[in-house]
Amino acid sequence: MAAERFLEELVRRQALTRYNIAVFGEEAGGTYNRILLGKVLGGESPDAIVTKTTDWYAKNGITLHSGVAVKRLDTDACDIETTTGQRHPYDLAVLATGSLPLVPAIDGSTNEAGELRPGIFLYRNMSDCLRMRAHARAGDNAVVLGGGLLGLEAAKELSDLGLHVTVVHARRLLMNAQLDELGGSMLQRLVEKRGIFVRTGHTIEAVLGDGPVSGVRLDDGKKIAADLLVLACGVRPRVDVAKASGLPINKGILVNDALATEAPGIYAIGDCAEHNGKNYGLVAPAWDQAAVLADLLTGTNPQARYHGSKIYTRLKVAGVDVASMGRVEPELELDEVIQIVETRRDTYRRLIVRGQELIGAILVGNTTATARLVQIFDRGDPLPSEPLLALCPEGSFGEPSGDRQVCNCRKVTESRLRMAITDGASTVEDLCSATGAGTGCGSCKGELAELIARHASTAPKLAAAV
Repeated sequence: MAAERFLEELVRRQALTRYNIAVFGEEAGGTYNRILLGKVLGGESPDAIVTKTTDWYAKNGITLHSGVAVKRLDTDACDIETTTGQRHPYDLAVLATGSLPLVPAIDGSTNEAGELRPGIFLYRNMSDCLRMRAHARAGDNAVVLGGGLLGLEAAKELSDLGLHVTVVHARRLLMNAQLDELGGSMLQRLVEKRGIFVRTGHTIEAVLGDGPVSGVRLDDGKKIAADLLVLACGVRPRVDVAKASGLPINKGILVNDALATEAPGIYAIGDCAEHNGKNYGLVAPAWDQAAVLADLLTGTNPQARYHGSKIYTRLKVAGVDVASMGRVEPELELDEVIQIVETRRDTYRRLIVRGQELIGAILVGNTTATARLVQIFDRGDPLPSEPLLALCPEGSFGEPSGDRQVCNCRKVTESRLRMAITDGASTVEDLCSATGAGTGCGSCKGELAELIARHASTAPKLAAAV
């Protein structure tokens, strides 16, 4: 997804007048939205989440080497070597190799060749989802190891396919990287209400069964039946190509504010890049990096620099609306915590405020104010004198509501969306195509539908040509 956004930014800046662009991708086909892989696991066609077909590359004059993996870069000769032994010259190279899933060492999980046993699946790419979907049968038992974003998404889709699902998570709280105590507890309660069993504070010690997987044994000795085991325990930067090329790496590929590696002419963006000691592992920072690097390489803004990203997530997790941004806990004595818990409605909203600055927010169950909060957080806008007003999505403070940011992934405002509706966008698909909204995590599509319902009838009609 980092590479796709980078290509978009290059095309927008007329980079093809300056460069011949070639893309090497290990997975076959065009680009797809990895955030929406759950839709494929749930039964939708892979085409449903494809964002750039192979035709798009050809139409834009970009050479796509589909299904071709790169082995290493020869930084002296300035060429790349593929795993098939072919060599291709380059003047500039951008590594956007993403990340790889963590595979924990579990007794009985691999065969003699060191491969995962049948019935054990990773949850990272299109192939993983298609194989898992082919294996899953209604009435089977599934165990998902990992209670983060990916694990809970896999659990929800498998549950919807009719499987009996248990999530095992090593930490005491689900989504512990994004949620606090109350938020994690609220999310667990909502996930369990959707028919998914949750065991937090435990790990899997062994996979059971001499032939097919039949179950798992936890660290407390409890056995759980499993016809299918999904490993969703996090990711790590994919640095194998960089390492083989002699590039400096730590956890990720080391880059400076220009997103350049130590080797001249080689850059890195996305999950594989480590900037200022940070690997973000999220889409929004990768897109920020793509814009900066496109500015630099095309000369659009030679002084462009990447200074880090503010982190926020807004997703439907196992069918539950969840949003998180900034700090999870207060850090200074002057930090103020404002929280609202609605037990009957199963919602939790929390703001962490420093003066008039929003430094963190958590929303579970009710995320209607997220677009406004992200805009305040991202821009550093001051909160109103009564911070609770920030939890009102149509708040009257600051900029007019027509300028509120509806799509946080693509930074699309309501005024831009209303303009597209006026210009004839009458469906969510039309609006997504015209503005780019809804093409990231997709969580704003409900708001897009509401805007169409509210404003499409007031849009001027175009007179038919006679």
